[in-house]
Amino acid sequence: MTDLTRAKWRKSRRSTNSGGNCVEVANTLDAVRDSKNPQGPVLTCAPAALGAFLAGVKSGRLD
Repeated sequence: MTDLTRAKWRKSRRSTNSGGNCVEVANTLDAVRDSKNPQGPVLTCAPAALGAFLAGVKSGRLD
């Protein structure tokens, strides 16, 4: 697993400042977290699995 203490996080382009559902992805592409709770839990996985997960989210299959 990657050391996430030095990771750079990028917020989704669809995020707003109005309290909606927002995620951030680490520059290592193996972790996501809730942008409203950056000190909270982090979901980690293999980069290829993260790509499949994000594709599922974007398509609405995981709503």
